[in-house]
Amino acid sequence: MRLIGGDFVNNFERVQSIIINAGGVVRTADFNAAGLSNTIVSDMCKRGFIIRTRSGYYALPQHHEQREEEIIAQLFPDGIVCRDSALFYYGYNDRTPLEWHLAFSRTVTRSRFESNSPPVCYYMVQESILDLGKSEGDWNGIQLAVYDRERTICDCFKRRSQMDSEMFAKAVNAYAADDKKNLASLSQYAKKLRVNKKVTELMEVLLNG
Repeated sequence: MRLIGGDFVNNFERVQSIIINAGGVVRTADFNAAGLSNTIVSDMCKRGFIIRTRSGYYALPQHHEQREEEIIAQLFPDGIVCRDSALFYYGYNDRTPLEWHLAFSRTVTRSRFESNSPPVCYYMVQESILDLGKSEGDWNGIQLAVYDRERTICDCFKRRSQMDSEMFAKAVNAYAADDKKNLASLSQYAKKLRVNKKVTELMEVLLNG
């Protein structure tokens, strides 16, 4: 049996405290900043005291069953829920997305998305329109940034060629029937995203019959 010395116990107590204070998931850099080497972290993983949730991120075993919303909030605080995930959130799509669809600044390092759990489909958006329509949404008590209804629908038009035709049709019809829609914002966003003609033509048909 491999004995656990006092130094290991002390280090584990520090690791445990760091993870708990961070909300359940921490980066290697957080351990390093606290004076814990990669060797110490690796040894704790091998012993099963902590687990590697994805490249460069760790959690305590009992915290591994965190809800996806919590993990997304911790790993990607700069992400904005968009596209399929936003459609599902607003009830414009009844298919649960297989991935979280998130928008990020184009300056983000893509290595952040390697081997991630839960899976993420990411979109790099230019800074001038990144925050257009950004709002806050409640996912079972977890606050996440999400594009509002109008930005979500405009993004559907902007990426229509990449969308399933049935999903697109359901989304625009659901939006047209939504009492919470804001046509003034829709028009404003559509102009900035350069899809105004397409949005206007289809919405006139849907709204006027």
